[in-house]
Amino acid sequence: MSQLHELGWNSFFQQYVKTGDSRTPARVVEEQRSAYRVACQAGELLAEVAGHLRHSAIDRSALPAVGDWVLIEARIEEGGATIHEVLPRKTKFSRKAVGAETVEQIAAANVDTVFLMTSLNADLNVRRIERYLTTIWDCGAQAVILLSKADLCNDLVPMIERVAEVAVGAPIHALSSVTGEGVEHLSGYLLPGQTVALIGSSGVGKSTLINLLLQCDVQKTLEIRKHDDRGRHATAARRLFLLPGGGMLIDTPGMRELQLWGASSGLSHTFSDIEMLATQCRFRDCYHDSEPGCAVQSALVTQQLSPERFESYLKLRRELAYFTRKQDVLARIEETRKWKRTHKSIREFYKHRDKP
Repeated sequence: MSQLHELGWNSFFQQYVKTGDSRTPARVVEEQRSAYRVACQAGELLAEVAGHLRHSAIDRSALPAVGDWVLIEARIEEGGATIHEVLPRKTKFSRKAVGAETVEQIAAANVDTVFLMTSLNADLNVRRIERYLTTIWDCGAQAVILLSKADLCNDLVPMIERVAEVAVGAPIHALSSVTGEGVEHLSGYLLPGQTVALIGSSGVGKSTLINLLLQCDVQKTLEIRKHDDRGRHATAARRLFLLPGGGMLIDTPGMRELQLWGASSGLSHTFSDIEMLATQCRFRDCYHDSEPGCAVQSALVTQQLSPERFESYLKLRRELAYFTRKQDVLARIEETRKWKRTHKSIREFYKHRDKP
């Protein structure tokens, strides 16, 4: 089982494998559309999802994602495998899938730490950092902020202080993948058996950092557009890499947008300063608008709390409430459909049974 332990296998996942189960535990290391690559005791295998698993899945989130532990039927001689079951996830980094449909998209599963990477150029946006942190804290992993392209920044201290104002509980590391500055601080997270997910907008330098950590060029890198400091997608597929030091790193495609998905606890963590102020309001159901004795409004007046951060909090709270209501409606619709299918099957059963 040494190979599995190197991939992060532990007692949490072992408890879900029944004694005598002949299927093989494996970890999903690559996902590209509906094709997968899994790693197991026998090495890496190309894999497809079994028909029963695909048909029983309520939505896309029930299917394998990079970082998932799955049970497979391996075909070693042909280098293939069939995925029959996805084991319960310890953590998952999710967002609402891009588009009008309200569907969960899992970017990475079973991660211990999430590196949120943003570059020290025009791309630096503390409001976007708050949005990412809300999702990271909700997934149950440790958030770590990486400020890339430190070699291009003339004055690091005020930039770090600006980020620190919104990064409650998240360590901050400035680094340069070009010079190697600050990269040594990441070794404390990339420990054997530990999984780190790397997320951020396109062009912040994720692929360059992965090449540096892997000590070889495996990820394609694209230049930043000079006129707006924005990057292009260098990564099209999600991939888990086993690093030379024993840790694992999941690379994800650059995200143009990140819509929240079930991030209520993450919102409370990210804006713990505002939530703490709210406990000091005169009224328990204070809307922090014009009520007398509102501690939040008082903090705004004294500039203890910035209007921009408070507005960001309100915006994310409204967005989360909207999607929560929408998810509840969809869940009720799906439950109704399920019972209709069940009742139809029962009627069909008795109809055929009672035939002479």
